[in-house]
Amino acid sequence: MNNGGQNGGSVALNGNYAFTFSGITGGPGYSEPFAAVGRFTADGAGNLTNGEVDTNGIGSGAVLTAQSFKGTYTIGSDHRGVMALDIPGHSKLAFAMMPDGNAQFIGMDIAGGSGTIGSGTIEKVDTSAFNAARITGDYAFGFSGLDANNNREALVGRFTSNGAGTFTNGAADANASTGSNPATMHAATYTLPDKSSGRGSMNLSLVAGGTPRNLNFVSYVVNAGKLFAMGSDPVAGSTPLLNGAVLRQQTPSGGFSNASMKDGTVIYLTGLSVCGTAPGSSPNVFVGLLNSDGNGGVNLTFDQNCGGSATSAVNQVGTYNVASNGRASILAGGAPAVAYLVSPNTAFIMGSDSSVLFGLGEPQVVTSFTNSQVKGAYAGLASSPATFGVTTFSGEFSADGSSPTGNMTGVEDIVASNGPKSGVTFKTTYSLSSSGANGRGTMKVASGPGGNAIVYLVSPSKFVAVSLDDRNPAIMIFAQAMTSPN
Repeated sequence: MNNGGQNGGSVALNGNYAFTFSGITGGPGYSEPFAAVGRFTADGAGNLTNGEVDTNGIGSGAVLTAQSFKGTYTIGSDHRGVMALDIPGHSKLAFAMMPDGNAQFIGMDIAGGSGTIGSGTIEKVDTSAFNAARITGDYAFGFSGLDANNNREALVGRFTSNGAGTFTNGAADANASTGSNPATMHAATYTLPDKSSGRGSMNLSLVAGGTPRNLNFVSYVVNAGKLFAMGSDPVAGSTPLLNGAVLRQQTPSGGFSNASMKDGTVIYLTGLSVCGTAPGSSPNVFVGLLNSDGNGGVNLTFDQNCGGSATSAVNQVGTYNVASNGRASILAGGAPAVAYLVSPNTAFIMGSDSSVLFGLGEPQVVTSFTNSQVKGAYAGLASSPATFGVTTFSGEFSADGSSPTGNMTGVEDIVASNGPKSGVTFKTTYSLSSSGANGRGTMKVASGPGGNAIVYLVSPSKFVAVSLDDRNPAIMIFAQAMTSPN
């Protein structure tokens, strides 16, 4: 990697940050969940201080509680970087910078078929939000993960924070690989964030499907509208390792309604399922466009890859209903789902089947559906893996916006179960079309992982893609980067 001058491009990472990571630790004959949340200070010159991390997984060696750490980092002229951390067993990350000073990253701690794969984000922190009074109002949350038997589970919901340690007006839905169940939240509390680190905790006491659940989380404040949170309970056969985020709801005057879902929402979800002839459970990746009429009617176009078996559908007609607290029930193409709105057309979404599809919905904001909408610099990332066989990547890319066929090139870092590869050349062509689903197109990767893929355009600054060929797929997420990489 090119240094990019004095201190490389290290000045791009400067200030206080929080991070979240979801992954899987595995090796020959085994795999198990792993996650981490924490914070650090970057000095803009390649040094990390004031680090604090919580990790969770199976076995005492996978669990760290408020562990302090230091580290170093370098950033090249193409805005790709590497971190070295003095955290036991989890020491190296590859990351790609974003224009807002945030970054997205993958773990590089794997060799000889054993180690940890996964991905996450690093986000700038507003330290003035390390104050209980700032964590006030309506919030939605979304978590997903695996239990000790690698059964997938997700939890979505909302609550109101009083700024003094209590959540009220709680509502939630859970799916523990047996279908989703509305959950009754009996109590919900949180400890105030540490004023020096933003670290706190949450407890959610609920009943889902007739089963009482008492779930504990450790959290790190990003800002008053966002917290990273990870399950802190010991991982067991009936206790999953959940990881995700809590986001402040932008509740309209009078509450949410069907009008809060109108026009296009790009959805991208990950699950785990038995797929066709594939042995065992495989990643199930779902990307699509949900068009809502603002009055309870929807149509859904989607592309899905379950263990290398690809399916698609266009204009699947359905219905939806949004409650005033932001909970939305959706039925399109015979597939039920539940969502909790953060703001109009933005939501945590969870499927109701045994695959436990979970992810995000974002409003589609596009003026035209042509290749010219995908032009300039993008940072790319593979979503958190559903199994140990997934190949993750992080990189920086440049798209030319040409028609009828666009070209995107770049350099990425790749991690698979057999080990990491740095500085891999990436080349792909793409073509967007306004026919069928607006903003849906194709992508053909000639160099790098991905193969043939389908693209959904969120906005000129973001698009998501699903591979049609990969037997262990993850969602490919591309967001506007700093400048065109060299």
